[in-house]
Amino acid sequence: MDSGPNLECRMYEAKYPEVDQAVMIQVKSMTDSGAYVSLLEYNNIEGMILFSELSRRRIRSISSLIKVGRIEPVMVLRVDKEKGYIDLSKRRVSEEDIQVCEERYNKSKLVHSIMRHVAETMNSDLEDLYIHVGWPLYRKYGHAFEAFKLIVNDPDSVLDSLTREIKEVGIDGQEVTKVVPAISEEVKDALVKNIRRRMTPQPLKIRADIEMKCFQFDGVLHIKEAMRKAEAAGNKDCPVKIKLVAPPAYVLNTQTLDKEQGIAILNKAIEACMEEIERHKGKLTVKEAARAVSEREDKLLAEQMLKLGHENEEVSGDEDSEEEEDTGMGEVDVENAGTTF
Repeated sequence: MDSGPNLECRMYEAKYPEVDQAVMIQVKSMTDSGAYVSLLEYNNIEGMILFSELSRRRIRSISSLIKVGRIEPVMVLRVDKEKGYIDLSKRRVSEEDIQVCEERYNKSKLVHSIMRHVAETMNSDLEDLYIHVGWPLYRKYGHAFEAFKLIVNDPDSVLDSLTREIKEVGIDGQEVTKVVPAISEEVKDALVKNIRRRMTPQPLKIRADIEMKCFQFDGVLHIKEAMRKAEAAGNKDCPVKIKLVAPPAYVLNTQTLDKEQGIAILNKAIEACMEEIERHKGKLTVKEAARAVSEREDKLLAEQMLKLGHENEEVSGDEDSEEEEDTGMGEVDVENAGTTF
């Protein structure tokens, strides 16, 4: 009975991660002492996070820190290659480590998905495809994702440089080594076709966090006008949106294929906003400068705003109160100001 090609393989050439490297894991089960996890980039080999490595703070609820099924970055503490033990830590992974790990994993996951699909459709071994294509591209380009981006427009210059050695018996009966293309034309065509289908440019999310106050009469109206000025700084390729989180906190967002352009546009929007609010004796403070944000940060902000929205609905306020007028920081009609996400 034909069991078909092997479609299981790690994403990287190294069988195990390095110590002090952040890796993406999925929590599989819990024990009295810790959590067993799968290392998603290393063909789901098992690792363990001791409960003492969950948080720097005192742990009140284990379930709030780690749950079965959750996918997140953690830090590698120890690797015993002989026994196959991998000890991991959640508390030692920094925000910077998390961002680097998420970016790398998202790229690796896309590369892996393409490679696996090609191996499956061409009835070939996935590890063999990695050995002759994937891992050589990782070595040459730093990440196979970068090579795949080039393949979209110029596949020959990237793939034709890949070769493999095969041994043949010559006419004289002696074994000779021949250098041949790493993959057949059929596999190459399938790979290029899949890469072109999947590698559409993904816009980056750029965000800045500010605080804005205006204690003048009609302060809310001045804030609204400053928000309009901020949005007006955007353009068709890089539109700017500004949203109230909770007075006096606001976030500015844009999406763009060009990170530097996105940051420059948001900085320009902040300047326009600041100029307008200061004209009315208000104040704008940049809490976090414009930067590219991960899906995780974006999701956390959305959850925070949803929670605040529910809390506002539960509190019954006096709509005729003059508090807004006094503070200039009350509810802003974001919808009518044209500032929806």
